[in-house]
Amino acid sequence: MKAESCDIAIIGAGPAGAVSSAILAEKGWNVRVYERQHFPRFSIGESMLCQTMQLLEDIGLYDEVKAAGFQFKDGAAFAWGDRYTDIYFPNKSSPGQGTTFQVRRDKFDDVLIKAAQKRGAKVSFGDSVTGFSSDDNGAKLTVKGEDGEVREVTARFCLDASGFGRILPRLLNLEAPSSMDKRRSVFRHVHDHADNSSFDRNKILVTINPDQPQIWYWMIPLADGMTSVGVVGPDADIEKAGANAEERLDALLPRAERMSRILKDATVARPAGEIVGFSANVKSLTGPSYALLGNAAEFLDPVFSSGVTIAMKSAVLAAGLVDRQLRGETVDWDKDFSAELKTGVEAFRAAVSAWYDGSLQRIIFDRPMDDTKVTSYITSVLAGYAWDISNPAVREPVRFLEVIDQLCAPS
Repeated sequence: MKAESCDIAIIGAGPAGAVSSAILAEKGWNVRVYERQHFPRFSIGESMLCQTMQLLEDIGLYDEVKAAGFQFKDGAAFAWGDRYTDIYFPNKSSPGQGTTFQVRRDKFDDVLIKAAQKRGAKVSFGDSVTGFSSDDNGAKLTVKGEDGEVREVTARFCLDASGFGRILPRLLNLEAPSSMDKRRSVFRHVHDHADNSSFDRNKILVTINPDQPQIWYWMIPLADGMTSVGVVGPDADIEKAGANAEERLDALLPRAERMSRILKDATVARPAGEIVGFSANVKSLTGPSYALLGNAAEFLDPVFSSGVTIAMKSAVLAAGLVDRQLRGETVDWDKDFSAELKTGVEAFRAAVSAWYDGSLQRIIFDRPMDDTKVTSYITSVLAGYAWDISNPAVREPVRFLEVIDQLCAPS
């Protein structure tokens, strides 16, 4: 078995892996990233939040993303039957960037990992991590290449940014039941050929099924006339809509009437795919000489596009702590990583739970629009600023949403 060594080994080259490796490589550490796939590669999750762009600006990667020519995004629109409303991200209460992009993830992820390589990170594609052990002195990874060659990698620290691959949770038996119900997502890319005057390409369109509010649809306009469309709902309800992903999507899309009108001339650009039971959790985010980032640790739900934001936030937090620890400082992973990350995760979790119990759907459509402060608090969370504890929707998210829902209730 061949041997390699580095300061930090990172599993996965997606957004969390790219951001953490860029930060640590720029600080002078020997960083190696091991990625099973070859980039560019397809990934779902095209809707970025403003907080994501602020994080990229803070670490010096924003200009490279901006130069890539992605679709501009300034908010989110919502449709429910004949009702329609939107949220404009610049009207948030939190400081920071007020706009973002809707991206082709193959290109977006490729831009980020190439930026990390330019900063000194060594990235190998086609490598799978098949074994792992660690103690307080470091970590050992077994890495298998596409050619069958197996290497043992010794690192002072390891970050798992493997996303839905969830490498360390599987290898170390860290997986825990999710608090979210089991749901299924079905999606495809289309050439939209849209000339509908009511179609705002600068916003994601979220549509609620008029018969089953637990089912909702996304429509994410991308650059060059491309659009990502999808439906999310209880696993059993989506599964019974058809024999396969194509049939399920075709059967369910007509109930999103506004979206269907906009896409009446659309043609398929990428066949339908689906993800089942995507919500996930772990027993712990950290262990001896390792930490879990983004979806490798926890994924809530796609409804408010929180996945990449949580992934990047975890990457920024972890990279700072790894740098300090390897320089000999004492760091508190529970306080400065797990607890800090949890603040935003819980704000998003409260919003997701309120969406599916119907209260946030009511708030979005019936919120007291004359109360601009309340609207700005909600807008901040939906724009991704879920770690701003000056915002009551972050500080006490469950209580805040319950109170606002009561205010929206008929007198």
